[in-house]
Amino acid sequence: MASSNRQEYLILLALWLMVFAASAQVIIIAPILPQIGAALDIGEGLQGLLVPAYAFMLSVFALITGPISDKIGRRKILLYGSAGMTVALFLHGFVYDFTSLLLVRAAAGAAGGVLSGASVAYVGDYFPYKRRGWANGWVMSGIAFGQILGIPLGKLLADWINFRWPFLMFCFVMAAALFLIWWRVPQPDVQRDSRRLSVSRALRSYGHLLRRTDTSAAVASYFLMFFSIGAYVIFLPTWLEVELGVTGEQIALLFLVGGLANVVASPAAGTLSDRIGRKPLIVWSCHALGFLMLITTYAVLGFFSAAFLFAIAMITVGMRISPLQSLLTALVPDHERGLLMSLAVAIGQIGIGLGSLVAGIMYVDLGYLSNTILGAVTIMAMALLVQYAVPEPDPKPSAEARSVPASAKGDDAVGGAPASAPPK
Repeated sequence: MASSNRQEYLILLALWLMVFAASAQVIIIAPILPQIGAALDIGEGLQGLLVPAYAFMLSVFALITGPISDKIGRRKILLYGSAGMTVALFLHGFVYDFTSLLLVRAAAGAAGGVLSGASVAYVGDYFPYKRRGWANGWVMSGIAFGQILGIPLGKLLADWINFRWPFLMFCFVMAAALFLIWWRVPQPDVQRDSRRLSVSRALRSYGHLLRRTDTSAAVASYFLMFFSIGAYVIFLPTWLEVELGVTGEQIALLFLVGGLANVVASPAAGTLSDRIGRKPLIVWSCHALGFLMLITTYAVLGFFSAAFLFAIAMITVGMRISPLQSLLTALVPDHERGLLMSLAVAIGQIGIGLGSLVAGIMYVDLGYLSNTILGAVTIMAMALLVQYAVPEPDPKPSAEARSVPASAKGDDAVGGAPASAPPK
């Protein structure tokens, strides 16, 4: 049992480091854009292309990778994706103009697409359904730690040395994740897709998922979740600074407080969802966040009230993400799990992009109140969709993932070390 627990913790650590580095290297772009623009002589208009280039490549490669991961196994995808991200982040240290930076950001987006659904799908492969909330909660807390630790450290490195160093720092973290994945993360013994890979078959498979009521509703809920985040969060700092006089330093502290709240909530919510089910937490957190969005412009009077409300909002976000991801992993059989998670991630990226775009138009014409209403309506729609269209699967022993000794996996061997099976 002790060996089995140690194996689980090493797997979670490897996935956590991967999620930490992959998410932080995305978020760090916003606070260091001034340094990037000054160092490479990039105007604000061109700076705005860096984020869409990353998101576009992530969406495309997520869709490409989904069926491949179901065919060749999640471990290889984790290795390829983390290796690609390590190289892409390392190349940030050699960019010299806008074009070179755009290319390496696109390369990082491609690697992010390979990794995007793989960590959640791996948790679905390795851990039984009754423990996936706990596992996903800890893995996804890497995003919040990236916000708490990675972003301040990255900003300091950019200020003290230059903008390249935050990416190099995350490169070292991703390299550590790559080593741990190679050394201690096995390929779970789950059913793989035995059919021949082709573009036409992948398109048919995605079409099949979109025609199914439960999986299409799950993907739509992912879209609505990220759309609401884009609608509500993108212009929150601008509104706080322009309308309420909150300083830039206080905005940074605001996101630090929110990240700490998310770190506490995400693992706790994952564990709780293992006990009471995923849907109650998802639906309740959506209603709570919708209410907080609606009262934002009335309840927030300055920094302290903003920090309190934002912390509560981030708790509701943490209570929703890991249960939703765990729910999605059980809607399809093993050999379609990568397909569904990659589709959900790609649609989610579209959601946050559209949410940000619509929020910008509404903010200019109607003010931030319209953003809060849009975000609230969208997240309430997600609650209704999950409540009435996404089923809560019953965990079945036959569906539980298992790991077998690495020696039986051929080219999936884990550094020559045997992998122990997770507890049933």
